[in-house]
Formats: sequence, structure tokens, C-alpha cells
Amino acid sequence: MTEFAKFTAADRFSVAPMIDVTTPTFRRIARLFSKKAMLYTEMIAANAIVHGKEYLIEHDADTINPCTLQLGGSDPKVLSEACRIASKFNYSAINLNAGCPSDKVQSGSFGAILMKTPQVITECLMAMQEASEVPVTVKTRIGVDDLDDFEYTKKIVDSVYKTGCRHIILHARKAWLNGLSPKENRTIPPLDYERVFALKEFFPDLAITINGGIKTIEECNDMLSKVEGVMLGRACMDDPYILASVDSRIYNDGSQILSRDECFKKVVEFSEKYVSEGNRLHHLGNHIINMFNGCKGARRFRNYLSCHMHELGAGPEVLEQAFNKMKEA
Repeated sequence: MTEFAKFTAADRFSVAPMIDVTTPTFRRIARLFSKKAMLYTEMIAANAIVHGKEYLIEHDADTINPCTLQLGGSDPKVLSEACRIASKFNYSAINLNAGCPSDKVQSGSFGAILMKTPQVITECLMAMQEASEVPVTVKTRIGVDDLDDFEYTKKIVDSVYKTGCRHIILHARKAWLNGLSPKENRTIPPLDYERVFALKEFFPDLAITINGGIKTIEECNDMLSKVEGVMLGRACMDDPYILASVDSRIYNDGSQILSRDECFKKVVEFSEKYVSEGNRLHHLGNHIINMFNGCKGARRFRNYLSCHMHELGAGPEVLEQAFNKMKEA
């Protein structure tokens, strides 16, 4: 059984779990830019893990940690077994998804629908704690459907707190389970940061990581004056270069902030190793296609990369040519 989950230094900044984004390839790229950020896997269904798909959570802890494995599920026994299986991969922590609003997740009775049954969150978390040797946390939202007043938010948070867990990740929006797509659920329900901040009065020893709508390092540092941790999602996908300043400006480790060009050179060097392992370049390219967003010639970079990274045998030279096209603008 793990010691009750507590906030760690790495949790000060984290990259949100995102389906088809925070893949093993993405995490390897992210580590080129930041050594300290807490990375997350995509949400992995606990059922899949216990029914033979252990490969979904294979993990190189020595090079990728700190990294949290996020699980989806609502059956305490299945989640417990998934945690036991995951122990061999030495993740830094394990997280229960209680906030994803997609139809696919709802059909499995997990994700955001768990907010409607806080007692199930408690039961799942306790079973996971018992089986895990690393901290177990929960990522959730501030409400669901019409269950979205402050008293209900406290009820959701208390379902985590009562297990002894002292770190929770809160997306500062509620979830609509019917009528909104997952994409719309990221933008249409209004953000309510003040509600998240207000929870500190009722749970003073609970560390809170806040998520939702945060786009810049400046916004991160503002949030960190009010809560312990900050989590970015789409901002890292829309401009992965944001990760290059995290170690210096969030963790204050005194490290040099590399330029975009210097970071891209690291990606090119990594790509040679990546394709030599038998991987296709486009699996890497998809994650860095926005790396020069806002820069002169960025469209030329994106166009060249998107046209050529799928070609058979594509390698580092495609990245270099895309870069050169941009510089010619």
C-alpha cells in the first residue's frame, strides 16, 4: 500500500493527459525540452490492462519520469489489479480519471460520470491506494450537468480527501454529459477559477493542481500564487516550445532557456534515433508541427512537414527541409 498521496516538487507543473496526444512519443519529445515537468500518459482503460494489453502502459522510467499513469475505470477490483500490473513500470504516480466527458468513456461508466457518484470515487481510490506503491491521485472537474454548485464541488473533493489523499487535480469547469462534444466541453462551460481557490478554505491541507484555459507561463505563475500546482493541456499541443521555459521559470532551477531553433535541433537529433527504432516519422512530426507557431514562415514549415512526413523512409532530412523552407520566408 502506498503512503497517502502528497504533492511533490514535480507536481508544480504538469502536462495534462490528452487522448492521442500525450503518447509515448510525445513524452519523449517533451523530455527534450523540460527535465522537471510532470508528464501524464493518455487515459488508459483499466479493463484493457487487466485483459492482456499491458503493452499500453510500457514505460521507460529512467528517461521519462516524473510521469503519471492515468487510468479510466469504475470497478475498484479492476482498477486495483491495473495498479498492481503497472507497478513493474515504475511510474511516479497513478491518477484516476473522473473528469473526461466523452461518450466512449461514459459508456464504460467512468470519467466525468463518476462525479455523479462520489462514493464510487472513494471506493475506487481506496482500492487503488491499497494496490499501489506510488501516490494515487484523482483528476476531476468542479461539477457535472446540474450538479454544479459549490456544495456539490465540495462533495466531490471530499470523496477524495476522506481517503487520505492530499493532492487533487481540478479542471475549473463543469462537464455536460449530454449535448456537448468533448471539444465543446473544453470551451463552452465557463471557467470558475474562484471556486477552485475557495476550496482551500475548506481543505487547507489539500494541495490543488488547477487546470483549464491556462495558456502562458505568466498565467501559470499567477495561478501558483493561489494553488500549489498548475496543469496545461492544449497550450502544450498548440505550441510545444512552451515547455522549454518551464524548468527555468516555473521550477526556478537556473537553467538556460533554449531558443526555438535550439530545441528544434534537439528534435532533429532525436528523430534519427526514433526512426532507427522502426518508428514512422509522422508519429513524431504530429507533435512538433506547431513548434514554430507565431514565427515568420511557420505556415511553410507546417505545410512542408505535413506533406512529406508520411513518406516511406522519411527521416531527419524532412525536418531539416521543413525548417529551411521556413527560414526562406
